[in-house]
Amino acid sequence: MCGIVGAIAQRDIVPILVEGLRRLEYRGYDSAGVAVLNGLGALKRVRTVGKVQMLQDAIDASPTHGPIGIAHTRWATHGVPSERNAHPHISADGLAIVHNGIIENYETLRAELRAAGYAFTSDTDTEVIAHRIHHHLKSGVTLLAAVGATVKELEGAYALAVVSESDPERIILAREGCPVVIGLGKDENFVASDIAALLPQTRSFIFLEEGDVAEVTRSSVHITDRAGSAVERKIHQSELSADAADKDQYAHFMLKEIYEQPRAVADTLQERVANGRLLEAAFGPTANEVFRRTEAVHIIACGTSFHAGSVARYLIEQLADVPCSVEIASEFRYRSPVVPRNTLFVTISQSGETADTLAAL
Repeated sequence: MCGIVGAIAQRDIVPILVEGLRRLEYRGYDSAGVAVLNGLGALKRVRTVGKVQMLQDAIDASPTHGPIGIAHTRWATHGVPSERNAHPHISADGLAIVHNGIIENYETLRAELRAAGYAFTSDTDTEVIAHRIHHHLKSGVTLLAAVGATVKELEGAYALAVVSESDPERIILAREGCPVVIGLGKDENFVASDIAALLPQTRSFIFLEEGDVAEVTRSSVHITDRAGSAVERKIHQSELSADAADKDQYAHFMLKEIYEQPRAVADTLQERVANGRLLEAAFGPTANEVFRRTEAVHIIACGTSFHAGSVARYLIEQLADVPCSVEIASEFRYRSPVVPRNTLFVTISQSGETADTLAAL
């Protein structure tokens, strides 16, 4: 799961961005980055593969400061984990964007943009959005209008946060299928994909609804709905403390993980479902062809991930009508398995770093 953090203030917001990303690390990620507009309105971007601490080290090595910026932790969907695929992505004239979700029609939009002279430096669907926004900006509209025009062209699920040198006093947000929250401060405001990222800064939040586009400045928030009409969204007051949010009011993390399983399933589906259906690109651009060839499924995992795989077996056999087996990774890795052709091999790991599971893979 990806994470978004943003802030606009009269102080240096880089520490806020990095701390917000740290508080979203539980979601899992493979890379991280920030894009910041300095006091003169010039954009600077820093991206790294790996942990948020590596991003902090890169920022320390190349001091980055400014009163407005966006940040992101990425879990690869389109394009391999790499610095060039990490967010934020940029277009010409200092436009930067971070994005959660999956854009289904990105290949069509990419082809149109290439024909219009745009060059791509990544394999992501997000860079397509950045160039599309810039394409609309060239017609002379505002950043808000450019984002609004762009999201009407997107098919899929997304949460967007956009900043630009051409309009350096605001962050533009859009939501469809993925959560976006605005944190309210005094002469400063914040944005994120989860309130946990913002609890050290504020307890007042506005949750965008499906189809909303928002313009956030230091002192104001303006929201329009899918029809383009101005709307007011309720301000929610959170009773959670910054410390309690990490455990979500549970006594310890193990208890939290046990009870959060239904939410974890819902969160996993959130960026892969739109308008009541599973997005075709949810499992990557080649998934449909792989699924068509699949004659059996073999799941490898350890511990509670093995239990999750055991539950999945019943669902796969019931819904996909293909045989499914589940095996503990520490057993699988030390034998010479006979695997039938056209078997889909699935590994499950909560951390992504389980040694036996990686060895089995």
